[in-house]
Amino acid sequence: MRDRKTFGWRAAGLTAALLSLAGCGGGGSNGGGGFFPVTVAPPPAADNGAAPPAPAPAPAPVTAQQACTSLEGKTVGAATVTAAAVVAASGEVPAYCKVNARIDPKLNFELRLPDAWNNKLQYFGGGGYNGSIPPLVAGDLLSLPAVKKGFATVGSDSGHQASGLDASWALDDPTAAQLFGSLSVPTVMSSVVEMLKVAYGTAPAKSYFEGCSNGGREALMTAQRYPNLFDGIIARAPAYNWVGFMGGFNRTAKAMSAPGGSLDAAKVATLSKAVRDACDADDGIVDGVVSNPAACNFDPQVLRCVGGADTGSNCLSDAQLASVASTTSPAVFAGSPTYRDPGRPLAGNEDDPAAFGLWTTGAGNPQMALQYLFQDTTVKTYLARNLAADSLAYTWDQDTGALYGLAALNDATNVDLRPFQNSGGKLILWHGENDAALSYRTTTEYYTNMVAAVGGQGTADTFTRLYLAPGVNHCAGGPGADVSDLLGALDAWADKGTAPGTLEASKIVAGANAFSRPLCQFPRYPRYTGPSNDAEAAKLASNYICTSP
Repeated sequence: MRDRKTFGWRAAGLTAALLSLAGCGGGGSNGGGGFFPVTVAPPPAADNGAAPPAPAPAPAPVTAQQACTSLEGKTVGAATVTAAAVVAASGEVPAYCKVNARIDPKLNFELRLPDAWNNKLQYFGGGGYNGSIPPLVAGDLLSLPAVKKGFATVGSDSGHQASGLDASWALDDPTAAQLFGSLSVPTVMSSVVEMLKVAYGTAPAKSYFEGCSNGGREALMTAQRYPNLFDGIIARAPAYNWVGFMGGFNRTAKAMSAPGGSLDAAKVATLSKAVRDACDADDGIVDGVVSNPAACNFDPQVLRCVGGADTGSNCLSDAQLASVASTTSPAVFAGSPTYRDPGRPLAGNEDDPAAFGLWTTGAGNPQMALQYLFQDTTVKTYLARNLAADSLAYTWDQDTGALYGLAALNDATNVDLRPFQNSGGKLILWHGENDAALSYRTTTEYYTNMVAAVGGQGTADTFTRLYLAPGVNHCAGGPGADVSDLLGALDAWADKGTAPGTLEASKIVAGANAFSRPLCQFPRYPRYTGPSNDAEAAKLASNYICTSP
């Protein structure tokens, strides 16, 4: 990807040189003060009917094997290639060259080079606290679609090696903490561009970043701090307000761990069914997905057990209602609206295996829930700075200095994206509405505040889109349509100037498209307009329209 500022300087210099060669500034063909007199070329020879010379044949495309060979064992930029080998095609995964490289002291990345490069790069973000590079496998929703389209792709471990649930490295490794926070992406990119030049003879014509969860945070962090680094960015379910949502995790972990506060699978099923019964039809069809959440005013208190005690699976006790309130209601920490968790609205699919059970309740064991595990390692390493600390006894904002330090490293809350806009960058935001990890409200709040910061909706529409996916879990999964070609939409926008409108999302089951829905621009939602009681018609995106709540 070319540097826009450098290119502009070079273009200006070239223009000045051409003008001086033409004798501009008092000179002309008679030499009247010009340093370089102009020589008038003779007229072209008459056309004698001869065929023009044939153009030189285009060079053969570089194969994955050739790309591997050109990089194997080399040090390029700051990166040392530790391995380079072709991975044979397998099922839907095409053959590609896998290049593993290291930037000292311990930042590892993997570059994937296709057989027929399209001259573009996709950087895919990590998840959780990173610490490893996910392999390229069937079902990968980030790197695999890009490789199949001919993109070179790259991802890193962000500068440390550990489980994505473990932040203990941040306790005594400030370099790793800074790399994870904001520096790993630009550090890797500086070497990757040089590696592509070695492998293919040219830098990428376009470079994009796409990530979900922490990868979505990395996406927004890059747009905010390094606005010239990518031509386009996709931020899926971005974990951009690290202090806010981790504080929300801490609050919910305490409520779920309180006496009687946990919800087992039967209680979660009762809650989810009640939400669907109340709100599913608000989108024009009863299909098990609440697609018009703005119209849903469900109050969990209608499920209160008689007397507030736990009297069975068909109601919620007062302690359990308090747990539900802790995850659905807003929270503000240290008296600052910046350190805010807006809460996760009930979507009606909390009973999906990868929703409440995985993230919030731990399937009845709250200290096995991912929310508990993430806040626990964060308290121990970033805030209390003591691996023996009890995160359930820790008051999230008791040490405002530590909270500020965590925010300075990991928060990507700056809504003024005018530098990114001015660089010509394009941004697509996406969030699943059944996300039990990160509330889609955080993304809608960021978008709304960003629109105001850049000067209004008209300006924001020139470079930003927001899409919400009904019934979709954290990053993927759930009963909703979770597969959509955001990279294709971004590429068409950044490369061809074709701005995205309504997109299409699909639900893929056993390799086949089970159903499709329109993916609507916020704040619109997909409303069913097809024939009643027609199960086949309900599977088609063409029988829905995007409409305002």
